Formats: sequence, C-alpha cells, structure tokens
Amino acid sequence: MPDHGIKGKTIIIAGGAKNLGGLIARDLAAHGAKSIAVHYNSLATKTDAEATLAAIKAAGSTGVAFQADLTTAGAMEKLFDDVVNAIGRPDIAINTVGKVLKKPIAEISESEYDEMSAVNAKTAFFFLKEAGKNLNDNGKICTLVTSLLGAFTPFYAAYAGTKAPVEHFTRAASKEFGERGISVTAIGPGPMDTPFFYPAEGEDAVAYHKTAAALSKFSKTGLTDIEDIVPYIRFMVSEGWWMTGQTILVNGGYTTK
Repeated sequence: MPDHGIKGKTIIIAGGAKNLGGLIARDLAAHGAKSIAVHYNSLATKTDAEATLAAIKAAGSTGVAFQADLTTAGAMEKLFDDVVNAIGRPDIAINTVGKVLKKPIAEISESEYDEMSAVNAKTAFFFLKEAGKNLNDNGKICTLVTSLLGAFTPFYAAYAGTKAPVEHFTRAASKEFGERGISVTAIGPGPMDTPFFYPAEGEDAVAYHKTAAALSKFSKTGLTDIEDIVPYIRFMVSEGWWMTGQTILVNGGYTTK
C-alpha cells in the first residue's frame, strides 16, 4: 500500500505565507514534511513568507518561496515548474487562494466580477490542472472554498458564486486523476477570524457571525479559528485519502447543505 502520511513528503501551498496557509505550512513541517514550497501573491507579503520559511526550516524541513499572481494559466504553470525544479515533484498540493467581496448584486461592477472570477475560480481550475500534471502518483490535492456554498444569503453572490465552480472542478478532477491514486477534495471553512474577514463586514454582521455557529460559544473568537481547520487539511492530504471528489464544510454548525 502507498504511504499516506506527511513524513517525507514534498508539498506546495498556494497562498501559504500567512494566516491559514502559513499555519498549514508550519503544521505540515512539524509533522515531518520533507520540503514545502510556499507561494505568496505580492511583495507586500514577502516578509510573512520569509517568516513562514524560517519556521519550516526550524522544524527540520526544506523550504522555498515563490511570488506570483496566479490569475493566468501561464503563471500557474511557471509556479509548478519552479517548484519542481527547486524541490522535486510534489506529493501534496494545497490551494488557499481566495478573495472576498460582500456587496449587493446591483452594485457589483464588471471589473469586480472579473477579478473575483479570476481569483476564486480560474486560479482554482489551473491549480488543479497543474497539480494533476505534476503530482507524484498517490498524491493529494485540497482546495479551500467557503461554507457559504451551503448558505442561503444575500450580498455574497460574487464570492460564493465564484467559489461554487470549485465543487465541480473537484469532482471532475477526482475522477480524472483517480487512476493515478490522486485524491482531490475541497474544504469550506465558516467565517474565519483572519484579517480578510473583518473589512468586509459591519459591526452587526460580525456580531451575528460570532454567534451563528452551533459551537460558537466554545470557540475563542466565536468564529472559525484557523487552528480549527488545519487538522482537517492535514487529514485530507494524508490518512483521509479515501475520501475524494468531496467538498466538506467545516464550520462548527454554522451552515450545511
């Protein structure tokens, strides 16, 4: 049987410099990953990427970092080429890239829609494409989506709507890559306590989200904490390999399908 553990594996994390992506990188290094490639979007995040690399190396893993805007197929192909050249073919590929917009449909411009589609759907599609081409057999792929895929709510049409295609991308990729033993999943956290959450929400909305999950009062913030999500990511890219083609909502009872 193939080895489905983390120890000794080579990993690429898109959006891996900080917040959830950075914590995933640190966690997988602590669990014995051999090498981790951290992608970050812009030079503004370079310092965070360097701090994450330092933590990866302190845990005994090899770390490399690459900056790229991944909203074109060429940029995604180059990222995977750079990773393969630097640390070898990945065993695990994790995509945490995403962009939030909370706005009524009537107020969303074409340029805003195009940007949301490029970041949330197009990037996810081409990440799956390049992961499928470059991963070793028996590899694992996991994409971060959102629990809003299970919600009936206004104002998130552009955000949840451009994350929704990833569910089908995940199903299709699991069928296409399955003959090589590659599992493909997506995880949809609830509203997370990160710097990306608060700018999009008013005080009333923040207060609501902090009490909306069934387990809210047991969370340190009332929201989904990034520490709550990391174990699920780790499981899905290791011993949880038998689940494939699925989108799992991890949100403390915030919503379901």
